[in-house]
Amino acid sequence: MAGTALTIPVARVLSPADWRERETAHVRRVRRYADPYLARRSAGRKHPVEDFLFTYYTQKPGQLLRWHPGDGVVLSGTEAAARRDWKYYTALDGGELASVGLPAGSTAVAFDREAFLAERRDALLFARIILAGTAARPAQFGCFGLHEWAMVYRQEKFELRHEYLKLRLGGAGTDKVVEDNRIRCSHFDAFRFYTPDAVPLNELSPSRENQRTMEQPGCLHANMDLYKWAYKLSPALPSELVMDCFELSWRVRAMDMQASPYDLTDWGYPAIPIETPDGKAAYVEQQRAFSAEAQKLRGRLMAALAPLLDSLGTEDER
Repeated sequence: MAGTALTIPVARVLSPADWRERETAHVRRVRRYADPYLARRSAGRKHPVEDFLFTYYTQKPGQLLRWHPGDGVVLSGTEAAARRDWKYYTALDGGELASVGLPAGSTAVAFDREAFLAERRDALLFARIILAGTAARPAQFGCFGLHEWAMVYRQEKFELRHEYLKLRLGGAGTDKVVEDNRIRCSHFDAFRFYTPDAVPLNELSPSRENQRTMEQPGCLHANMDLYKWAYKLSPALPSELVMDCFELSWRVRAMDMQASPYDLTDWGYPAIPIETPDGKAAYVEQQRAFSAEAQKLRGRLMAALAPLLDSLGTEDER
């Protein structure tokens, strides 16, 4: 990548001390969540709430532990040389070093926007469609987390889900809650886990094909998925933003399972009894708070992705 001018847009250059400090802080932040999960996995134990982000999503702890500065940042110093072989990183040399104020012979690496866009263009465009579309739609509240109940509706006829957990109201009581309430799940990746008998009870028909037009900002799962879009577009995004999405997803998952039909008291998660008026009110209050928080994160994600999207010009989003 020799030349007289840097071909990668650069916002700033980080000194070794600065970027190593951020890297260390990131690793510490991730280990708070990853280490207990890895210990449980080694011991052959499960946790119904705190394993989810490492088992449902494809990002593994080792990948999450890697700190990335994101697009437009140069990492200087000899310790940055190890990143030359990381995917979507490139080394600066020749006139490029001079263009960012580094002396000849320095070691520096940066996110390779050109290589990333060549391979991840479609993923980037689809993320924009989902993020912008979801942000623009009115939030729908009052689903009361019934997607989790629909996943175990009449489950004695089907394969048991989370067989190591007990239902708070038993099988018949759980089925009655499903039958006594309107079910309006708009999120395909929740709907696809319904038992066959629960599918026709859902008033909406979410699918992979209509996902881009159905997702809305009140949905807990759509807000959890901010983490998915963030890590799928790494290392274009700074890891601090990815972890902000991760931690929101962690808290949303906890609330999602508290409102589920499972008895998680012994796991440290008291129930939000959505089968009662008070439980429904508590659910909606938290759902609204998470929606507001997620909308801010959605905006930050779109702002961080804007320079990459702008560099694509006016190409069709497909």
